[in-house]
Amino acid sequence: MISLRYHVVSIAAAFLALAVGVVLGSTALSGALLSGLSDQKGELAQRVTDLEAERNGLEAKLADADAFAGSVGPSVVDGILDQRSVVLVTTSDARDADSSALTELIEAAGGSVTGEVRLTGSFTDSARADQVRDIVTRLQPAGVRLPTETDPGTLAGALLGSVLLLDKQNALPQSTPEERAAVLAGLAEGGFVKPGAQVQPAQLAVVLTGGAARGEGAGDRAATLARFATQLDRAGAGTVLAGDAPSASGSGAIGVARADTSAGSILSTVDNVDSSAGRVVTVLALREQLEGRAGNYGVAGNAQAPAPGAATPGP
Repeated sequence: MISLRYHVVSIAAAFLALAVGVVLGSTALSGALLSGLSDQKGELAQRVTDLEAERNGLEAKLADADAFAGSVGPSVVDGILDQRSVVLVTTSDARDADSSALTELIEAAGGSVTGEVRLTGSFTDSARADQVRDIVTRLQPAGVRLPTETDPGTLAGALLGSVLLLDKQNALPQSTPEERAAVLAGLAEGGFVKPGAQVQPAQLAVVLTGGAARGEGAGDRAATLARFATQLDRAGAGTVLAGDAPSASGSGAIGVARADTSAGSILSTVDNVDSSAGRVVTVLALREQLEGRAGNYGVAGNAQAPAPGAATPGP
């Protein structure tokens, strides 16, 4: 007669045999698995090494290309801005090195920079939008008609455009020196701009910015700057909005401007102004603005071409 003890021993033996089989099988499997993973690790390490070497090679080629652009840039733009004037409007994240290099290239093109006005971080702060509107209304020069839009970027672009840019029809000032001084002083007192010494009106403008807007309210700040540059364009003979490639993304002012069809029809953008090639393209874009044309140039995916007159490279 089979007893309960027999059943218990039989079941225990079966589980023991199963456990031994699992251990033995897993040991063999682990050895094979570890061997395969080791081979895979070696292949991945070699792939990383190859990619790093490829990256270093591409960076070296890019540096050589940029050095070449820097050396031939003055010859490329020679005379294209002869007797033309340009005012620089820079944002708080724009690099001084880019501003200085661009100024030198504009002068090499035969043009002159009439001054620089730096926009502070408060200028694009949505929490201070009402203050911008109030200052624009109070400082509006006699005879200047502001647009019907109420966003601070458009209004400030119209106000600064009236004092920083010459009339595109006759190249004459659109306001008096006293009105220009009052506008710049009022915006400076409000903490919105930092004007350079003796800023004079010009025919053209470059709005120089940095990378993509980040943090809370980044989209609003980018939109304010894009609308400001667009309205500045309407006030004079032309404006170029220039920045780094990240600023061409949806979160950057260049990206916002490129997505706006009304802005894209008049405002030119350049997304690689941090390079010698990009600064050359910025000067070429200024010339194109004088001729009544506009375009989006640079290296970002939403650029229509690397430079005015250059076809977009294929995939």
